[in-house]
Amino acid sequence: MKHILISTGKACLQTNRIDMDGGNNEFDLLSCRCLRWCLNGAVACGESLSFVHCPRSFFSAQLTKAYQTANVLFEALKAVDMTQSIEVDREIQEAQNKVAEEMQIYVPYNILPFDPDSANQAIMKYPEIQAAVFALRNTRGIPWPKGHKNKKDEDILDWLQAMFGFQKDNVANQREHLILLLANVHISQLQLDERALTEAMEKLFENYKKWCKFLDRKSSLWLPTIQQEVQQRKLLYMALYLLIWGEAANLRFVPGCLCYIYHHMAFELYGMLAGNVSPMTGENIKPAHGSEEEAFSRKVVTPIYEVIAKEAEKSKRGKSKHSQWRNYGDLNEYFWSVHCFRLGWPMRADADFFRLPAGQLRKKNGNILSYLISYCFPYCQFFRRPLPGFPSSKGPYVSR
Repeated sequence: MKHILISTGKACLQTNRIDMDGGNNEFDLLSCRCLRWCLNGAVACGESLSFVHCPRSFFSAQLTKAYQTANVLFEALKAVDMTQSIEVDREIQEAQNKVAEEMQIYVPYNILPFDPDSANQAIMKYPEIQAAVFALRNTRGIPWPKGHKNKKDEDILDWLQAMFGFQKDNVANQREHLILLLANVHISQLQLDERALTEAMEKLFENYKKWCKFLDRKSSLWLPTIQQEVQQRKLLYMALYLLIWGEAANLRFVPGCLCYIYHHMAFELYGMLAGNVSPMTGENIKPAHGSEEEAFSRKVVTPIYEVIAKEAEKSKRGKSKHSQWRNYGDLNEYFWSVHCFRLGWPMRADADFFRLPAGQLRKKNGNILSYLISYCFPYCQFFRRPLPGFPSSKGPYVSR
């Protein structure tokens, strides 16, 4: 019988006593000692810590919280030491390194845990969850970038992160999102087959297909002729869209913009999987905005977000004339017109969208919808009828 008691001031985390399965599965106490060292070092906090023992079989959710607390306290201690010019003790530094290593395993999660002990958790034993996880971990035939180090239980979202530069936490969130989406479809269809995936895709890409039809463009959702690869390709397309939506920030209020971004990135995805060669470089196709860490956020989302922010400043909290700034409706309209393809891919910094004043851009594009929005918006809101291209309350499943 062993248990842990971690107390920091008013906050107290205490578990019930846990039976040990064996005598050799104790957790390294460095991660518990680090809490005491941090709290004793940060005198300004006026807190104290006591502990007994921490077994390896300790509930992973609580263990994750303990590691998060330890990491935050290490950062606080480091800040105090820098201001007081105090050198951090070597033993404390070693404990911090140990906690950093363990935090790579015991990571935070929303609903579905993916730490080493997750297979023993009840929610991960549901057949529909296991089927979805198994499907996502099918990375057969996917070209990983050069120098990539294989990790245990990698899936297609890890590959998309490595190729397109999505944020780590976004990948973790959308992994849970997609697995739960597939599990729900699995329940309704009794199995995760092509029919179930097709149903999920139809719902997820409803707005994108309308966008393609409206602008007379071919969809980038091309499926392989080899039947064994169809499921993997569908999951890749769905995961890519959710990852884009997950980092879109205020771009979510411009669903036409999300369609534009997805249209080009899905085409790049198809080219990479098909092994297409760029006519410009003679090398295999790669994402236009690079694949370095957080490339998507910095090179795709941020430039468009900055345009939205500038237009919000021009509005002077709605006091400026509508002709002097662009609202979400105006920006959305731009991406529902063929003029949006002047942005290019990668997006050109000198494109009209980024540099023309609001009035000139409206005049150049022939703003008809803006007039309708200005005068019909109250009517549409009263009758709860969505305007073309406006987001609904359905998360990423946006209907035009």
